[in-house]
Amino acid sequence: MGRLKIVYPICCGMDVHRDFVIACIASTSAKGVTEYASKRFSTYSGGLRDLRDWLLERNCRDVCMESTGKYWFPVHNILETTCNVVVSHPKFVKAIKGKKTDKKDAQWIADLFKHDLVRGSFIPPEDIRQLRDLCRYHQKLTWCATGEKNRAQNCLTVSNFKLDSVFSNVFGKSASAIIEQLLEHPGEEFDVAPFVHYKCKTPISQIQEAVDGVFSPWQAEKLKIIRSHMDDLDKCKALLEDLILRLAEPYMPQIQLLLTVPGVSDPMTAIRIIAEIGVDMTQFESSKHLCSWAGLTPQNNESAGKKKTTRIGKAGQYIKPLLIQCAMAASNPRSKLHPEILSKHQQLKKRRGTKKARVAIARRLLTAIYHILLNNEPYAPFVAPLKDSIPEDRILTPEQALAMLRAKGYIISETETFS
Repeated sequence: MGRLKIVYPICCGMDVHRDFVIACIASTSAKGVTEYASKRFSTYSGGLRDLRDWLLERNCRDVCMESTGKYWFPVHNILETTCNVVVSHPKFVKAIKGKKTDKKDAQWIADLFKHDLVRGSFIPPEDIRQLRDLCRYHQKLTWCATGEKNRAQNCLTVSNFKLDSVFSNVFGKSASAIIEQLLEHPGEEFDVAPFVHYKCKTPISQIQEAVDGVFSPWQAEKLKIIRSHMDDLDKCKALLEDLILRLAEPYMPQIQLLLTVPGVSDPMTAIRIIAEIGVDMTQFESSKHLCSWAGLTPQNNESAGKKKTTRIGKAGQYIKPLLIQCAMAASNPRSKLHPEILSKHQQLKKRRGTKKARVAIARRLLTAIYHILLNNEPYAPFVAPLKDSIPEDRILTPEQALAMLRAKGYIISETETFS
């Protein structure tokens, strides 16, 4: 029977909290005897620097801790320059229920880590982490703007303004001008023709009927506040985009490569992908591991020979929706830019349904992105050979055909016969 191997003779397990850190150094001798030294440190910067010095004094260069909220970030930032810091998901280092104290938790993490039984999480470099933080904040502002648009639409619906029935975009040029007129002159009838863009295909008479509603004073004031908030969000997003573009400037070669991927047509989309997965693909064992990390692969949940579920996991809460949107854009039937993606999507859609087809296309795009960043080359579409094409081993020259007939016993006549 095999024995567990000591991979890290001197290592440290940490139990991180908001105000303090419990660190436990496990030192294993050549005879396999492990001695433990535990100490408590403050999470203020001075206390974390003392923790770093304490580890260096004891020649401990390998540290493991669980990812508890955001509390591990300052610990990681101070220790990453001098130590090999492994951050693990709590489910991989969870202690036995009923046997838990802070000191025992730190010792348990150290025991697991010294045998290399802890699976570390992907922690990108510092500049990628900063870019990820800004991109995720940009996404949250987008979600806030979407929520405000829904509230504005509710105000219009309650007041019986049917602009969503006559305009494809209630916040477009024509609809916004009409809403502005309604708020500035409440209760007054007006002709909508001067406010409608000349490219609008909806008849003017139908638009006129759609604005036959009444704003209550409270709904009108609420809508003004919502519109003001939406303008502020747009300004914040513009400032944040400028900051993101400046921070992403060193990665312009990789961004240009990602713009060749189907469904990735905007530099901000490429930057968001880089912010989540980085540019160094050697940190992932293969493209399959990257897809699993992004939550685009089925779960393995089998017992007694029965598969309980094959749903995709909950991982990749930021990159997975982004890749699904890219997959929807790449497999749009109106687009003829990438027929190989469109044909694969239609094939999967017939067998497995629309949602599973989108997930499969998103995984295909992420696999392509992995190889693009790994090999530093643009996207190259793979077109499968047609099924009705003739295999190469069935193509013969006239001499080979005659030799094969003679080998089968046929007699080749040298004279031509005509009927």
